[in-house]
Amino acid sequence: MLENREGQNVPQVTFRTRRDHAWVDVTSDGIFKGRTVVVFSLPGAFTPTCSSTHVPRYNQLTPTLKKHGVDEVICVSVNDAFVMNEWRNDQKAFNVKFMPDGNGDFSRGMGMLVPKNDLGFGERSWRYSMLVKDGVVEKMFIEPDVPGDPFEVSDADTMLDYIAPEAARPLDVTVFAREGCEYCARAKGLLHDAGIQFEELVLNRDFSESTIRAVSGTSTVPQVFINGEYIGGSEALESYLSKSKAA
Repeated sequence: MLENREGQNVPQVTFRTRRDHAWVDVTSDGIFKGRTVVVFSLPGAFTPTCSSTHVPRYNQLTPTLKKHGVDEVICVSVNDAFVMNEWRNDQKAFNVKFMPDGNGDFSRGMGMLVPKNDLGFGERSWRYSMLVKDGVVEKMFIEPDVPGDPFEVSDADTMLDYIAPEAARPLDVTVFAREGCEYCARAKGLLHDAGIQFEELVLNRDFSESTIRAVSGTSTVPQVFINGEYIGGSEALESYLSKSKAA
């Protein structure tokens, strides 16, 4: 049975991190003392659920969490510093601090170190998240103790619901564009001016014309999608933003 440690202090350990090709020791006090920190811990870098869902959503919601009193969001995994740094770069998850728990000391101290020998992983962290204030665990979301790798409660949205249940979620926005396109530049400018983050996909680099035709039925760019809704080009986007502002 995995223990809920709400009301207890986090373990006092030293994390061996790498910065600019040098070893840098980071202590628990250096991370948690006098600060409000969200931690999410997971079984391993570059693994499917961790890379496709857990890390990306925390990275997206970190600015919102920080607006509501969180000083830092930290991802912990029983991997070494080199792997964690490469994983962060691969994920482009620069809003989150990646903390290597290479020997499993922090996970063990939390009572969350579990055997994953069937996968050839050795001992790894169970998946969980927690809100820590001044080194004391205020809230933990621990995945159910069942076989496999459950992912039901340690997600970023659950944590945000606990911290700020009325907080608005950031929009999911994708812009299909091409290099040298003035209308694409205008659409991106409109989003920048509105303070809306977006992902840009570039024609013949990230997608082909057949892809955009399959998605929208036309090959013109820009094409903007917001929260799964097809908005259209720059003029349609301007109209959408005007209506949203007036609402």
